[in-house]
Amino acid sequence: MQAPLGMNAAAYYWHEAAHAAAGPMRAFTEAARVMLREPSNPLSHTPWAKNMTAACDMFERLTRRYGKPSFNLDRTVVGGEVVSVHEKIVWERPFCRLIHFERSIARAHGSDPKLLIVAPMSGHYATLLRGTVEAFLPHHEVYITDWSDARLVPMAAGAFDLDDYIDYVMSMLRSLGTGVHVMGVCQPAVPVIAAAARMEAQNDPYSPRSMILMGGPIDTSKSPTAVNQLAASRGIEWFERNCIVSVPFNYPGFMRRVYPGFLQLTGFMAMNFDRHTSAYRHYYDDLVKGDGDSAEKHREFYDEYLAVMDLTAEYYLQTVDKVFVKRQLPKGEFKHRDKLVDLAAIRRCALMTVEGEKDDISGVGQTKAAQDLCVNIPDDMRAHYLQMGVGHYGVFNGSRFRSEIAPRIADFIRTNEQRALREAGVIPVAARAPKLAASRKSA
Repeated sequence: MQAPLGMNAAAYYWHEAAHAAAGPMRAFTEAARVMLREPSNPLSHTPWAKNMTAACDMFERLTRRYGKPSFNLDRTVVGGEVVSVHEKIVWERPFCRLIHFERSIARAHGSDPKLLIVAPMSGHYATLLRGTVEAFLPHHEVYITDWSDARLVPMAAGAFDLDDYIDYVMSMLRSLGTGVHVMGVCQPAVPVIAAAARMEAQNDPYSPRSMILMGGPIDTSKSPTAVNQLAASRGIEWFERNCIVSVPFNYPGFMRRVYPGFLQLTGFMAMNFDRHTSAYRHYYDDLVKGDGDSAEKHREFYDEYLAVMDLTAEYYLQTVDKVFVKRQLPKGEFKHRDKLVDLAAIRRCALMTVEGEKDDISGVGQTKAAQDLCVNIPDDMRAHYLQMGVGHYGVFNGSRFRSEIAPRIADFIRTNEQRALREAGVIPVAARAPKLAASRKSA
């Protein structure tokens, strides 16, 4: 059931009006902050001024519109040598660009495995995976999907739904040539495995060499989280009635029906409201105390976390309906372009699944379910890893990701890269592949 267009449009207009209305107050607080921080101002060193400056800073950040962040990955270390990194667009469609992090070192090209990271199209920008990209740059040719903000895509570009998403993944894999390893982080786990299945069913020579699924909702009946329960209890009609709005006239995507970033952000914050409240309280205290390092860490995290994008209504609603409400993939009912997605068709593509013990978005077992559904992948081409002590974000970022998860994934990729090269006769059969560490074991 589609909500009235005028009602949906009004929600976005009210949001825009509220932001505009806060403009004069933002300007006033910024002027007050500059004045109170001026060293020549005798009040600047008083406790009152420090508290007022902190309050002005808090107001500015809480009412700011956060733009799309940058990756800022301009260098990495390859073989002990610092090399420069340049972002290069190698594939582009209206709703996505494919970025290659090109390393300025000749011997790296053509020798390191190609890794396509499919970033979540679930509200945040691909830069949320900055740490993921950084971890794999030293030993991989890294590519990442840079999804477009739907409000910036004109209606003339057409619609974008879950079928289009899968088409995009397959097109990117083909554009990168043979031997690509693909990683689906969170939401992309479903379209990535669907793309692999469709390509394998067609005996496509560009099907991925391996796929790594991380914290993804393959089967949401396993350890259901609050997110899963909300979707199942509300039903698709509720989401269409309450979550879909129309883009206002001041954006290129005027009249496009979207699930807007501001609603998504409200949901993100509400899920962990106490934690965010505590974080801002500590931030205020750090500003008053002059603890610049702690305050900067807060700003770095929330500059990324509060930057959100709109999703097309058709993509969002199909994902909620097919993945969360009807659970079509584990039931064997999931279709792409009216053709059944048969996970049993996956035979040549190795599979690794990664989960976090404390994941409150995709519960333990939801991603691992792919191992049971892909029945024809040989046992020596499978791996599952459960990282203890991390939540959803920790599955693809943070210190434990860098020290525990990323090395296992790199080992899995390298092992299957060597296997494929041996099978193709590129390297001798007697050549030993690197040991797969503990990645074959569930932690």
